[in-house]
Amino acid sequence: MFPSAALLTTVLLALSAAATPFVTIRDAPVTLPLARKLNLTGGTKNLVKAAQARAKALRALAEAKASGNAEAFHTDAVINEAVDNQAVTYVASVGVGSPATTYSLLIDTGSSNTWVGAGRAYVRTGTSTQTTNRVSVTYGSGSFSGTEFTDQVTIASGLVISKQSIGVATRSTGFGGVDGILGIGPVDLTSGTLTPATSTLIPTVTDNLFSQGTITSNEIGISFNPTNVAETVNGELTWGGTDSSKLTGAVNFTPITSTFPASEFWGINQSIRYGASTTILSSTAGIVDTGTTLVLLASGSSLLKFPPVQYLISARFIDAIAAYQRATGAVADNATGLLRLTTTQFNNLQSLFFTTNGVTYELIPDAQIWPRALNTAIGGNANSVYLIVADLGTTSGQGLDFINGFAFLERFYSVFDTTNKRVGFATTPNTRSTIN
Repeated sequence: MFPSAALLTTVLLALSAAATPFVTIRDAPVTLPLARKLNLTGGTKNLVKAAQARAKALRALAEAKASGNAEAFHTDAVINEAVDNQAVTYVASVGVGSPATTYSLLIDTGSSNTWVGAGRAYVRTGTSTQTTNRVSVTYGSGSFSGTEFTDQVTIASGLVISKQSIGVATRSTGFGGVDGILGIGPVDLTSGTLTPATSTLIPTVTDNLFSQGTITSNEIGISFNPTNVAETVNGELTWGGTDSSKLTGAVNFTPITSTFPASEFWGINQSIRYGASTTILSSTAGIVDTGTTLVLLASGSSLLKFPPVQYLISARFIDAIAAYQRATGAVADNATGLLRLTTTQFNNLQSLFFTTNGVTYELIPDAQIWPRALNTAIGGNANSVYLIVADLGTTSGQGLDFINGFAFLERFYSVFDTTNKRVGFATTPNTRSTIN
């Protein structure tokens, strides 16, 4: 989530952590229950500031990799913004070692290292082997550094990985209440996290489950469901495939974008429209991220400062968040950092349409608002209407112009397919829910 970088809508993954001394070949995907838990410790959460800090860290990591300085980013980079820890988290109960010690790990598609030690200390067993490498990762509002080990990792009954690389933290910041991270992003995100083996990539847990024959497809399906209560079991993660019982339509895939820096993550090309004809964002690159709570849109490009003819040549570099704000009539809310609507404006709110690879997904008005029953949990007014669409914090035209965060993903089943380098979406029974 990158965890700690911020984010709103995050979740508690209740997973079984039974240790199994041998590998079981799974012909069918393995489904695990997900629960969403609102973390109210520490007071009011500024969801927007947290999300922007994460976005800033993601971009900085990609740029560091492109310049060959990924190691310097992970060891030296500091995101100089004070942000709250995430208000909601995905937590998996994962076993490490044999006999296994169970750790609560954040689930993150925006990073790829797995590590423990932020809370519960690492326990060595007969399957633990220390390497000669140091490991460190910097996130949006947190970081860790420590020593690399290989060990047996048990994600669920029958999902056992032998000799998985894990980090054992000797120092960590920003991870209160959890023990570390289970990273399920693209494997290239591990570049530069080891020293002295700086060019070495670390296979993710999903990569190893596939290469060791435990699952037959190198992909993960995720089902999130909207909720208006602080804590509930309301979703699932499926390793090695998808759960067709959660879908109301086919999974449509879109290839990973070639546009940098979105291409370094689960990045796609997408356009966004409000209502019948109001363009919010022309086709451009961004990312899909379980570690971001909100739907984030870029602001205006610096090209808008140039003469009109130059602007027309680059017309796609529009101020997406301003266009959305104009279309909805929303105003900034100082207490929460979110955009706010009156009840009348919400009654007139139209759908947002996200189009990728020729397929359009409708985010209905109810899906565009924070659950009103949880307004006070984020420092808001119980009677107000807050939008989950917010400012990315950077201008458009830079290769990462949007983030489809949890608020989007709880309305559509998502599939992260490593083998074919693509992301898939499908409608669910909750796509048109009016629970908020």
